[in-house]
Amino acid sequence: MDKKEHTILVFGRIASMLSVLMYVSYIPQIMNNLAGNKGNPIQPMVAMINCIFWVIYASMQKKKDVPIIIANVPGVILGAITFVTAII
Repeated sequence: MDKKEHTILVFGRIASMLSVLMYVSYIPQIMNNLAGNKGNPIQPMVAMINCIFWVIYASMQKKKDVPIIIANVPGVILGAITFVTAII
């Protein structure tokens, strides 16, 4: 593996971790929603739909793009939970 490939691999892993952390940040909003302090459901709904499309895209590739799938599955799950708890 040359230096450029290594750099791309490192950036890809960092980007995947940051994506997961971004969606983990929904946990406080979920807790607030469950405590009766409802948040706006639009942003988590749009994030969830976006992540669904990325997971489908990565899954449909000839060679599945596992890092994209891993980075977006938490967004599907946590976006859905945040959306539902914001509207109930």
